[in-house]
Amino acid sequence: MNFLALIRLTLIFLMIMAVTMIFPLCTAFYYGEEQVYAGFLIPIVIFCVLGIAAFLIGKKNKLVIKSRTGFTLVAIMWLAASFLGALPFVISKTIPSFADAFFESVSGFTTTGATILSDVEVLPRSINLWRTQMHWLGGMGIVALTVAILPLLGVGGFKLIKAETTGPEKGKITPKIGVTAKILWFIYLGFTVVQTVLLMFAGMDFIDAIAHTFATLGTGGFSTKNASIGYYNSPLIDWICTVFMILAGVNFSLYYKIIIGKGKEVFINTELKVYLGIIFFSILGCTILLLPQYGSFSESLRYSAFQVASIITTTGFITDDYSLWVPSAQMILFFLFFIGGCSGSTGGSIKVVRWAILWKQLKNEVKKMIHPHGVFAIRMNKQIVQKSVILTVISFFVLYFILLLVTTFIGTLAGADLLTAFSASLALVGNVGPGFAAVGPVENYGFFPDIVKWWYSFAMLAGRLELYTMLIFFFPDFWKK
Repeated sequence: MNFLALIRLTLIFLMIMAVTMIFPLCTAFYYGEEQVYAGFLIPIVIFCVLGIAAFLIGKKNKLVIKSRTGFTLVAIMWLAASFLGALPFVISKTIPSFADAFFESVSGFTTTGATILSDVEVLPRSINLWRTQMHWLGGMGIVALTVAILPLLGVGGFKLIKAETTGPEKGKITPKIGVTAKILWFIYLGFTVVQTVLLMFAGMDFIDAIAHTFATLGTGGFSTKNASIGYYNSPLIDWICTVFMILAGVNFSLYYKIIIGKGKEVFINTELKVYLGIIFFSILGCTILLLPQYGSFSESLRYSAFQVASIITTTGFITDDYSLWVPSAQMILFFLFFIGGCSGSTGGSIKVVRWAILWKQLKNEVKKMIHPHGVFAIRMNKQIVQKSVILTVISFFVLYFILLLVTTFIGTLAGADLLTAFSASLALVGNVGPGFAAVGPVENYGFFPDIVKWWYSFAMLAGRLELYTMLIFFFPDFWKK
């Protein structure tokens, strides 16, 4: 590998990320939050200087991105972004411990929404804005943000997108990956503007509206309020966030197809139909089960729809403490922890497409037992799924559950009870955020020792990057020439 070229691209990437800190810095200036000025200014100045120098000095140092280089660069960029994201917390002393600040930053960029903070309302508004802005940047992909400019550096970006994006099959929606990245970001930006305006209309001020929009579309879940969305006690706000969480859980390439007039392809999309079906029946089930608790159908529907959307899209917002729900309704949410959004969405966890493929494969195995000489194929979107994709999906499931078990075991070593440790591993590897028991919707992760937080940070990154991008470095074959 050309390590000098890797360092150059990383520094340029950090410069881009540092520039995004200007927004929370301006917020700090507006509200007179002097204690956080340095927290944003220092990283902006340092990494802009280093990035400009790297851009000018290393022009002749080209980097050809092959698969191994792509995995390495994506992993480095996510780790570098997490380090950068922690600096405003540490420098401003809003989160003095670097282990805690790094955990919060990783949780932000991976759109997990797990926090070590017990009181976010005491934080400066600019810091809370930065926490949610990390969701927004990580949601569409912090690497995808840079892919559009990579051609200017003489670098192709498709292998980076393959290493970062979600789902068993990777592809382009346009011939040029840089154009694809720009289109997706424009769609993302459009949703951001619309939701922010709607939340302001519903009663939020601008900072709270855009902060919760960042967290919604990034399917992250950080909030500027301790009670999350429940603080506002507004049916209108609940429904706005519910709708946009569901939209954020859809494959963004489908929105592009609608824009260019290929809506028929959206209606035959197998994953989308399964995704909406799971949401519908989960909401229906929770609504019926919670009728005695909320007293009316409309209230039960409101809280059920919000929480189902929040969990399946791995957002992690709350409007009520679901740990107080009847066990049968909690079980529906627990089931959703394993599902996640669609491939190509900002959601985390296993993804609907993998469950759809696995279910079809299981049905085919049953058919083969009944008809040993039959030939059966799996179809998604009316097209046959290759066997290599099926094997990739099965391998992913095995690796995912191994990581869940290891992460659960590490949690128990820290003294957590089994439910806490297992739900924490589900919430972190699946990038959901809140879990059950001691890491429930009104709790936090601050009580875990630093060594466990470091592992949890790794687990969040591995989950966000589809496991292989982070775990591949532990396989000896990766390092062989």
